[in-house]
Amino acid sequence: MSTLFDADAAGYDEDTFHPYVAEQLIGGLAPKPTLLVDVAAGTGAAAYAALRQLDPTAVFAIDLSPAMIEIARGKAADRDPDGRISWHVGSAVPLPIGGGEADAVVCASALHFLGARALTDWRRVLRPGGRLAFSVVSSERFKPTGRFADVYPRDLRVPGTLDEAAALATDAGFSSATAQHVTLDQGDRVRQVFAVFAEA
Repeated sequence: MSTLFDADAAGYDEDTFHPYVAEQLIGGLAPKPTLLVDVAAGTGAAAYAALRQLDPTAVFAIDLSPAMIEIARGKAADRDPDGRISWHVGSAVPLPIGGGEADAVVCASALHFLGARALTDWRRVLRPGGRLAFSVVSSERFKPTGRFADVYPRDLRVPGTLDEAAALATDAGFSSATAQHVTLDQGDRVRQVFAVFAEA
């Protein structure tokens, strides 16, 4: 599947919706985590937003696509001069992180590629009281077609309401789950996803 995302890497930053969603997710997390994990990091929108907004000690950013990570790393000289972000190419499920090691996990625009088992793994790596923030597509708007239609996991119940979105976290063992809409009018179309915040 990495080749699908490698093909999109060069133009990925032209889409303003992905960084907008990442900013909203990071904004819902508590400041100064010791370790923040950016799952399916893409070209680094959430990881770099975390540096600006949360001042974490370290960020572990992982993505399946080498091309995406290469682009993300290329921004580090300006955006991460002290090298707090470590970039990793590999599968995000399971994460190559020990149980209870992370203070925060963020996943922007990718849960529908990872499936429900990702939620269980995020619960594993978070310390008690650690914070989770993820976005998820809605069943009303999510109509996979083309080359991506066959790669979506079938174990994820795509939510249709805010309550159903929050229940994804609750059903995986998280507490204090809340959900909100994230909407961006891009002129030619209006984009919207659910943002979910919860506690381990």
